Amino acid sequence: MTEMTGAPAQVLHTLFHSDQGGHEQVVLCQDRASGLKAVIALHSTSLGPALGGTRFYPYASEEEAVADALNLSRGMSYKNAMAGLDHGGGKAVIIGDPEQIKTEELLLAYGRFVASLGGRYVTACDVGTYVSDMDVVARECRWTTGRSPENGGAGDSSVLTAFGVYQGMRASARHLWGEASLRGRTVGVAGVGKVGHHLVEHLLEDGAEVVVTDVRAESVRRITDRHPGVRAVADTAELIRTEGLDVYAPCALGGALNDDTVPVLTAEVVCGAANNQLEHPGVEKDLADRGILYAPDYVVNAGGVIQVADELHGFDFDRCKTKAAKIYDTTLAIFARAKSDGIPPAAAADRIAEQRIAEARRR
Repeated sequence: MTEMTGAPAQVLHTLFHSDQGGHEQVVLCQDRASGLKAVIALHSTSLGPALGGTRFYPYASEEEAVADALNLSRGMSYKNAMAGLDHGGGKAVIIGDPEQIKTEELLLAYGRFVASLGGRYVTACDVGTYVSDMDVVARECRWTTGRSPENGGAGDSSVLTAFGVYQGMRASARHLWGEASLRGRTVGVAGVGKVGHHLVEHLLEDGAEVVVTDVRAESVRRITDRHPGVRAVADTAELIRTEGLDVYAPCALGGALNDDTVPVLTAEVVCGAANNQLEHPGVEKDLADRGILYAPDYVVNAGGVIQVADELHGFDFDRCKTKAAKIYDTTLAIFARAKSDGIPPAAAADRIAEQRIAEARRR
């Protein structure tokens, strides 16, 4: 037997020995008949069954997919804890281009793997998966949320995700400028897809000036055709350098805040829907050193998980919206903790989440 080296060894080191690990269970799934390759990562079930979406993405390698599942599931533990949910953190990734390989057979095979965990993991939508996909998965797995109303679900969770991000943005404005409103502020939204386009509507209703960008031209056109006053720029690199930008809202994939982007950010606030916005530990301090207020991603984007968790108990939109509105108060509490402890908001949020998870373990 040869010694394991390279990328697989690095993944195992992350899982068992690093601060980014500590996962309870990681399941590698394969169904050759349908072409399914998936990873299901359960970070913690201390607060209850692990809850998190299914990402369908053409990863460059299997190792990259595993690493993403580990990071995302850990983030879900913190997100669910901060949202006050009785759920731990889990995440699944399906490897491949959903536009090329997604089939009913593949989704059914994936559903069988989730079902085999016996309720330890509850799945939902994420990047590359939609309500219609969850309807298919649910045919093989009872622990599936994010289904259509016709199939006993709550439907699209992006509506409340965007609402929660908007509440986090209002809290950021209150903390920094003294008023819980974006009126007269310029907000740049990177990614105007499932969540981003709903966020734009909230911002415009609040009287903000909005600048957008997206890798998909049709997503930008959907916004600018409906709202001619919205300005579009070529890419994120141009957006983050926009003069007079007050708030930057990353709403696409993770890693938006890194060693290249933070030094050139013109915004005073970062608050967006994307998961894992901090590319590596230390970026949160770089933001603080530049005087940029960061609203932790997993706190402000929790509206969607609040919705899918409620679906397990009989979905009620008004009840969920009331819970999502509390993201405003939670965000303000994080900023207060950060100030009192002399740490960045991301670290303050982690401390609060870790405290709740630790208390659950002791019960």
